[in-house]
Amino acid sequence: MSSSSGNTFYDLKTELPSGQSYDFEQLKGKVVLIVNVASKCGFTPQYKGLQALYDKYKERGFVILGFPCNQFGGQEPGDDAAIASFCELNHGVNFPLMKKSDVNGDNTSPVYQWLKNEKPGLMGLARIKWNFEKFLVDKNGKVVNRWASTTTPQAIDATVEKLLAE
Repeated sequence: MSSSSGNTFYDLKTELPSGQSYDFEQLKGKVVLIVNVASKCGFTPQYKGLQALYDKYKERGFVILGFPCNQFGGQEPGDDAAIASFCELNHGVNFPLMKKSDVNGDNTSPVYQWLKNEKPGLMGLARIKWNFEKFLVDKNGKVVNRWASTTTPQAIDATVEKLLAE
């Protein structure tokens, strides 16, 4: 199945580990945090913080989408089943994890192509620099923030709450 890239956030689709399509149209009216994740990274403990943020706000229309990626130091070597098992057992993760995909290069996921185009990083550089980089999308499908790996989930809590209140 090929993912398709659209003109708006809600036109995007990606693939779930099961091979089924995940249509972003279902995210209309929600605040969405998209994170490229890895199981063997120094930032992996952020899974617990991400889960806490998800638990705190999911009833108010907040969604986190994790995109496992093995492009940074080979820190996500497992297959989709191993990744899901690791995340659930070690970090209690129950927010949606997508199929393992690339966030840079020739095989970049259409979701990440769109995100990087909408919100380039420092000095206009689009590429994702490491695992656990975060993009926050508002209820209207606009990318409002992009944070580096070093920004913790706790540090963005107030921003998520503000967007949910709008």
